[in-house]
Amino acid sequence: MPRGRYSLHDPHDGTRLGEEHFNCAPGPSGWRYVSQLTGPGGDHRGSVDLAVDELGRPIRLEVNAAGWQVRGAAIDGVTWVRSDPTGTEATEGNVRAAAFTGTSPAFLVATARLLRPALGAPATRVRLVALTDPVLAPRTVDQAWALVGRTEHATDSGPLVVDEYRLTALDTGEVHTVHLAGDVVLSAPGIELEHLETPPSVFPPEA
Repeated sequence: MPRGRYSLHDPHDGTRLGEEHFNCAPGPSGWRYVSQLTGPGGDHRGSVDLAVDELGRPIRLEVNAAGWQVRGAAIDGVTWVRSDPTGTEATEGNVRAAAFTGTSPAFLVATARLLRPALGAPATRVRLVALTDPVLAPRTVDQAWALVGRTEHATDSGPLVVDEYRLTALDTGEVHTVHLAGDVVLSAPGIELEHLETPPSVFPPEA
């Protein structure tokens, strides 16, 4: 069960946004990721709890930030409920999309698991619901993912396979590089892995 800490930064100007302390693990029904977010001063900033099935589809999502909460799952596309800070009102949403995304590294792992592009194959397009900071406002986005590289590194605990993805935001044309090792993000725009207590988990190839 990987456990560690990511540092989060503004991908455009590098401003430090805080840290995400996480643990994650594959299981018989898929993969789960749980984290707590802190601000630059160490104050509690929110949490993420994401579970996906063996195909990478979100079966349960709960995100908290700035007093707001979003709960969602893959139902008729993706369906969610967003609650206001007082909890007295809630708004429901549904979009013909494949999954959720946001600033948490969890969403990069989940999307890669969902798409599973073949090495060197043309980019795969996907529609996602982005939960945008700071108040988890939902926004539909289109992305293209391509697996452009795979390298193997020797470690004390065995070979570590690192996949390099090219992620294109289709609304802006911005192109980003994401490096994943199993269920851990090594680097991505605005994300750096600062500490990892145990090696990444490897997803079973037949799942």
